[in-house]
Amino acid sequence: MDITINSVFLPHSDPDASLAFYRDVLGFEVRNDVGYGGMRWISVGPPEQPTTTIVLQPPAADPGVTDEERRTIAEMMAKGTYSGMVFATPDLDETFERVVGAGAEVVQEPMQQDWGMRDCAFRDPAGNLLRIQEMP
Repeated sequence: MDITINSVFLPHSDPDASLAFYRDVLGFEVRNDVGYGGMRWISVGPPEQPTTTIVLQPPAADPGVTDEERRTIAEMMAKGTYSGMVFATPDLDETFERVVGAGAEVVQEPMQQDWGMRDCAFRDPAGNLLRIQEMP
């Protein structure tokens, strides 16, 4: 069996802020930018991984989500507990400085974890928790 990751979804609360963060700060390329019904989906990804895409989506896009659930999602996004992702880089300190320099909210500065990985954590403009691990 040959299975790869094609797309993952992260919610956004401000499409322009999310676009600027993922494109200008993390250096991802924009793969698609689609508006429909007053909402906007933006697909981005690392240039060196053309088949892996992060879809930044409006959390209200699912018609099966109730208004109460939308409020809960908004609250969880604001706390950074709704969604998250883990990235990898060969130079954690350089990446951390770039992200901090862009004004991202730092959750954890680079540190050696007890389980062996060195990483850091911050939030994207929507509050999603993003971790970056240093890969040798």
